Amino acid sequence: MSLGVSEFLQELNSFAKVDLGVQQTSIDRLERLGDRLGIALLAKRDDTLVLAMGGNKIRQLEYYLGPTRQQGADTILITGAVQSNFVRLTAAAARKLGWQAVVQLEARVPKDDVIYNRSGNVLLNHLLGAEVHYFAEGENEAAADANLDDIAERLRAEGRKPYVIHLGIDHPPIGGLGYAQCAAECFAQCCQAGEMPDYVVIPSGSGLTHAGFLVGARAMGWEVPVYGICVRRDAEQQRARITRRVGELNALLQGRGNITDQDIHVDDVVLAPGYGQMNGQVMAAISNSAHDEALLLDPVYSGRTMAGLASLVERGIIEKGKTVLFIHTGGTPALFAYQNDLMPA
Repeated sequence: MSLGVSEFLQELNSFAKVDLGVQQTSIDRLERLGDRLGIALLAKRDDTLVLAMGGNKIRQLEYYLGPTRQQGADTILITGAVQSNFVRLTAAAARKLGWQAVVQLEARVPKDDVIYNRSGNVLLNHLLGAEVHYFAEGENEAAADANLDDIAERLRAEGRKPYVIHLGIDHPPIGGLGYAQCAAECFAQCCQAGEMPDYVVIPSGSGLTHAGFLVGARAMGWEVPVYGICVRRDAEQQRARITRRVGELNALLQGRGNITDQDIHVDDVVLAPGYGQMNGQVMAAISNSAHDEALLLDPVYSGRTMAGLASLVERGIIEKGKTVLFIHTGGTPALFAYQNDLMPA
């Protein structure tokens, strides 16, 4: 049985959360960029969330960190790519709540220039006082989590009380509830504005933003197609991941969402040459968004997602003239780490 927005939000409030200052973010009309693409383009501006330069991970962290207070933790651990927004925002959230952050940076992207390894999110991690570790096996998710657990054991031996945020596929996707909540927020805003999107386009990486939004939408009976743009894995791998995450999140929500295989849309046309690596489509999306709308997108998530949206329109998967809601997940600090790719020669 689908729920109304207020009922659904009340159900989400039954889960443990911390307050990281999440407020309703705007849905902005991007007229010039939409005209360029031949669609009516809207943007959900989660890049404007207030904590430490914003981004989608703040919504997830409110749920991930809920159990920490119950468990009396004093140190939060997380692993991610060198320029991970999730790592930066975990460090910020820990400081906001009076805890220490221990972060592990994985060598996922084949970039060894000084700017990439010292600016952007890396700089902010240090400014926020995070304890930084490095992990060389960048595409080995299970090994990265296992190494993080080893660090946590050493911290326990020192008398600290660590809490590990696991993002691997074998751990509960509780952070996805933050984007189930975002779906309810978007649905209410679109209803109030009297303009419902024909499509939603969203990044698809760890899968929690994509799966969470889809589950939240379906729990309220909102049947909008949700297209996830692959930012790390190919479509076959990502489809399996999203399918699993959707099932797990739907179970957390007592099976509220009626979701079938036909609801799982993933697209990897703009993924090459791989995670965190620039291509011409991503560069064009970043440039066009900045020139047309003064909208800043990053090369890893939001820029690739906008490139994927443009590709969906070009291929006729999203028809010209339709209304599309783009979920802007932030990532602004990473722009500074990619200046060697973004600056004119």
